Amino acid sequence: MRPAHAGRIPFQTRPFIQPSPVSSMLTYAILFLVIAIVAGILGFGGIAGTAAMVAKVLFVIFLVLFLAAFIRGRRV
Repeated sequence: MRPAHAGRIPFQTRPFIQPSPVSSMLTYAILFLVIAIVAGILGFGGIAGTAAMVAKVLFVIFLVLFLAAFIRGRRV
């Protein structure tokens, strides 16, 4: 009789997959957008404006990296 875990890769030896910089950039942009919305609802205009500006900048950086990766991937 084989053990139940036979043929499986132990958790410690599984390869770690790191998220790409493009996806983490979009995650941070969405995070700052949510912070801006919550701060705006609560009446913190300065914090909301700053967070919205940071979200816009991160989103533009995301778009540039995404397009560069898309174009580079097409040529390979």
